[in-house]
Amino acid sequence: MKPRLTRRTALAGSGAAMLAGLAACAPPSPGNVNNEAIIPPSDGPVTLSYWAWLKDLQKVADIFNEKQDRIKVETTWIPGGNSGGYAKILSAVSAGGGPDIAQIELRQVPEFALAGALTELTRYGFADQADAFDPGALSQIKVGESYWAVPQDTGPVATFYNREVLEGELGLQPPATWEEFRETAGVVSEAGKNLITLDPSDGSHLISWMMQSGAVWFRPEGDAWIVDMTGDASMRVAEFWDEILAAKIIGTGYGAFSTPWMAAAGEGNVLATIGGSWSDALVESVPNGKGKWAVSPMPTWPDGYASGAHGGSSAAVLSTSKHPVEALEFLTWMCTDPDGIDAMIKYSGIGWSPAKDYIGESRQEPSEFFSGQNYNEEVILPMAEGQNLEWTWAPMMQRASAIVGDGMTTAVSGEVPLVDMLPQVQTEIVKIMREMGLNAEEAR
Repeated sequence: MKPRLTRRTALAGSGAAMLAGLAACAPPSPGNVNNEAIIPPSDGPVTLSYWAWLKDLQKVADIFNEKQDRIKVETTWIPGGNSGGYAKILSAVSAGGGPDIAQIELRQVPEFALAGALTELTRYGFADQADAFDPGALSQIKVGESYWAVPQDTGPVATFYNREVLEGELGLQPPATWEEFRETAGVVSEAGKNLITLDPSDGSHLISWMMQSGAVWFRPEGDAWIVDMTGDASMRVAEFWDEILAAKIIGTGYGAFSTPWMAAAGEGNVLATIGGSWSDALVESVPNGKGKWAVSPMPTWPDGYASGAHGGSSAAVLSTSKHPVEALEFLTWMCTDPDGIDAMIKYSGIGWSPAKDYIGESRQEPSEFFSGQNYNEEVILPMAEGQNLEWTWAPMMQRASAIVGDGMTTAVSGEVPLVDMLPQVQTEIVKIMREMGLNAEEAR
């Protein structure tokens, strides 16, 4: 029988306790040095290694390198996490090596922590710097009272839409509520177009809708994880989208930014996408879209949140790093200092800024592509400020997202509606968590 690893010992206790029962997880770090004893700052100059799939990240690091002579940061490009990057990181850590810092998606942070691959940053004073970060970003790298990474960028959700067609040709307004979304999607469908299209295998959209509704699917409670995917906030979203899918008033053949979506959007046949703030850069690739598109808030529920979260990454100090103090100093600069934020936007094209009071200089100006709209300050900032801060990512989120995507596919096909899928998925996820050695329970 596999030993049970509770949430308290796994994610809020010592590194040694955290590694006790991870046979079913990714390979842990041998020794897990940074969770056994505090490593003091170095007496001399330090060179930090940083693995990430952000483009031109070295140009960001060079700005920091030129500001002082104690810490030098060297970056290495790796494939995206699920395209081989995560396997490369975990393999290196398992062998006792790897970089000091690695890029990890926000939703993957608890899983890497559970695998013993991360340095618990609260022990290095990160909580003292928390006020410099956006609360919505910070909540996604925290489990209990422990911080496991530094938020690097986020994806508050908004609506990106073809203003010329929706407002000008059809005389409609972007939906402010989900009920208005239903009505608008129906009118657009009658006009022979799609308001949005979805890739049914992508569970991330459903998850962002659930977050906004007020659901908290994974809740640390005492020494257990409570899995609650069937509460009122979740079921109203499921019922709503079951009705939308049954009415066939949106497209379900392909997702946003795919080749067919770009073609249809360029022809004015797909009018919008509801997704993370980073969608702006992709929408700007819509053929002949300049000056025709605009941005509006995510549709809301009467008692929900302003927005959900869709995408985003962290920069994590790995458990094999010999220089966690210096790594944290660099990451705090990169993710809160205006010079760091501006450089990440300019060179690496990050999503929404993780800093509390600085969105980036270039994001304070009107956009020529988006109809002259100052959409970052007018729309995305309120979306970022209206997040569900109670949401906690599970320590097996990649598998959970895939299971939810499979469930979305069956809902689109009409085999199993979302209202029936969610209880089934909840039971399946609890079973998986228990097999991982976690104390998991279904909500009652």
